[in-house]
Amino acid sequence: MSHFFLDGTEVPFTEGDTLMDAAQRAGHAIAHLCWDARLGQSGACRLCTVRIDGQLATACTVRARDGLVVENRTPELDARRLRLTQMLFVEGNHFCPGCEKSGDCLLQATACDLGMTGMHYDMLAPVRTVDASHPDVWLDLNRCILCKLCVRASHEADGKDVFAIGGHGIGTHVLVNSSTGLLGDSALAADDLAARICPVGAILPKRRGFAVPIGQRRFDPREGGNEQP
Repeated sequence: MSHFFLDGTEVPFTEGDTLMDAAQRAGHAIAHLCWDARLGQSGACRLCTVRIDGQLATACTVRARDGLVVENRTPELDARRLRLTQMLFVEGNHFCPGCEKSGDCLLQATACDLGMTGMHYDMLAPVRTVDASHPDVWLDLNRCILCKLCVRASHEADGKDVFAIGGHGIGTHVLVNSSTGLLGDSALAADDLAARICPVGAILPKRRGFAVPIGQRRFDPREGGNEQP
């Protein structure tokens, strides 16, 4: 089997793997928010930017090749990730202690892993809508990080195209494909992948908040360390 080197460690891969695919399968963490093994490539969040033979590239889009030398956890790359993560926090309204996704949120876990203790930038505090029109799922755009996972899942896995991205700049936002623009009038079902794939708390099931006790959530501290993002 062919291998590449991730921070000096050999990582095996099979033909067609991206660096992210192979690293995750081998148990090596590369920061990400827009990658999911069930979907195709994206490169939207840029958190997985690594240095490959001296050049910057996204691990979720670059195909693994035998003998590649990949740097992941360096002070320079982690500093870039930290600033990107801080920007995501200040661009939205993320109040982790009161969020049902706390402890299972990839954005929160990434911030903790990078040692984030402050926002660095001024908070934008945008005014965004909460769509509770669907009987089983609600959409809170305050928490959306525009990772596009719901858009891609609805298209690639569910075949429904419920979600899309509209606007530009700071006004970029998720759109719902329905006559009213409301989630309740869309084709989304609670068991669709698009309804379950959000890495933050923007799309959540109703009537199941805080169901997992603190200490048992995905990213809660445990003996032997936290689960890696």
